[in-house]
Amino acid sequence: MQPFTQLTTTALPMRRESVDTDQIIPARYLTAVTKAGMGDGLFSWWRYGRDGKPNPDFELNKPEYQGSRVLIAGRNFGCGSSREHAVWALTEYGFNAVIAPGFADIFYNNSLKNGLLPVALPEETVNMLWDLIEEEPTTTLSIDLANQTVTLPDGQQMGFAIDSFRKMCLLNGLDDMGYLLAKDDAIVAHESALPY
Repeated sequence: MQPFTQLTTTALPMRRESVDTDQIIPARYLTAVTKAGMGDGLFSWWRYGRDGKPNPDFELNKPEYQGSRVLIAGRNFGCGSSREHAVWALTEYGFNAVIAPGFADIFYNNSLKNGLLPVALPEETVNMLWDLIEEEPTTTLSIDLANQTVTLPDGQQMGFAIDSFRKMCLLNGLDDMGYLLAKDDAIVAHESALPY
């Protein structure tokens, strides 16, 4: 995982609630065992027409939102199944964070373990961000994980909560296995001190 410290970027507004994991990445992509290519399937039901061509009305296909690294979605984002592929699809597409009023628990935890920062902000704040970005797509947001803030260009700042262990892992680019491997010296020292 890449460390997540600070991010300043444009954002993509997705005015949809209860976007489930099958909508994020359809089941036909679940045969893959690596993250490679997952971004191609992101929101594919909405992103492409029956003819396979991009749907020009879908947010991801609009030129003004290309290159955005933050997705701003409605409440209950990531509900549905426990597929980790949903997070893989978002990160492989290029998103580093998702802002929403709330997330499904399993999706939230999968995000933290795979380097995608889920930022829960009040619904009225998300509505304000949608309006602001739809009016001016070049608006940038700055996310500072160390200080747990989202800052607008005018200086307005909003705080968000995150588990301290998961925050430390994200700041250092560590997944669960990486965290354990980083403790290798301490583990070896402990094992060598055991009497058996």
